[in-house]
Amino acid sequence: MITERPTEGRSPGLREAAPLAADRTEARRDIGAVLRAYVSLTKPRIVELLLITTVPAMMLAAGGWPDLGIVLVVLVGGSLAAGAASALNCYIDRDIDQLMRRTKRRPLATHTVTARSALIFGLTLAAVSLVLMAAFTNWLATALTAAAIFYYDVVYTLWLKRRTSQNTFWGGICGAAPVLIGWAAVTGGVSLGGWALFAVVFFWQMPHFYALAIKYKDDYARAGIPMLPVVRSAARVNREIILFTVLTVLSSLLAWPLGLGAIYGGTAIVAGAFFLAEALLMAGRSRRGEPLKPMRLFHWSITYLTIVFIAVAIDALL
Repeated sequence: MITERPTEGRSPGLREAAPLAADRTEARRDIGAVLRAYVSLTKPRIVELLLITTVPAMMLAAGGWPDLGIVLVVLVGGSLAAGAASALNCYIDRDIDQLMRRTKRRPLATHTVTARSALIFGLTLAAVSLVLMAAFTNWLATALTAAAIFYYDVVYTLWLKRRTSQNTFWGGICGAAPVLIGWAAVTGGVSLGGWALFAVVFFWQMPHFYALAIKYKDDYARAGIPMLPVVRSAARVNREIILFTVLTVLSSLLAWPLGLGAIYGGTAIVAGAFFLAEALLMAGRSRRGEPLKPMRLFHWSITYLTIVFIAVAIDALL
């Protein structure tokens, strides 16, 4: 019997399988990259921050733990709405995102996602969120959700952001809207307690975003965005940071007698004192010509808001 001499090394079948396996691995990596890009369009950190304020507001509105079904709908619908607003924001801002170091790695700036796909994605998320809210909450919560998406993308992103240094102030309305949405979903209306918490988040946004704008002042200037630190003096910016930090703390104290107890009150006083101290420290560094360290204020502002709204949740339960 004549036998065929074995081929040295790997067989032809194995040699062909190796590139196929590599192609499949690369395809999985590409799919993973695209999925991550779509998630990135929704700006998950912003969504997380919005939900931190929404659930405690719902708990205070309910005087305890609200209906779990409503909480779930508002969490899902609110996340989708915030993600939709962010995705549409990325679509609208794709021209300036390419100019700024902070945003040049966003999916549209790197062409990981096409502009058309981002637009369809954002509109789809918005539609799904509104259907959910309409089906399982009430007309007021749904209307506030739709208004928040419209305001953020049309009023703020298309108009205010590119035309006025007061963009952060007026843009703060949509950032604080989730408090009202959550409250309305539970009660069908918004009482003084809801408006007080709205004021806390509204005023909080100025020191929070002004600190970020100081850090990326050159980026905003390069993109032609008239953020306050770009078009006004450091002294003016620091005065506004202190003013709005004071208003944030005062708003948190005004919320105290509107259904909240000693745990919340003590927390609001202590956290507010630290928040104001950090704002004053940065203003002092500016007067002395020292490095401002604005990201210290930025990160502390997030900590402050989280602590205050955790205190709202604890007091509502107790």
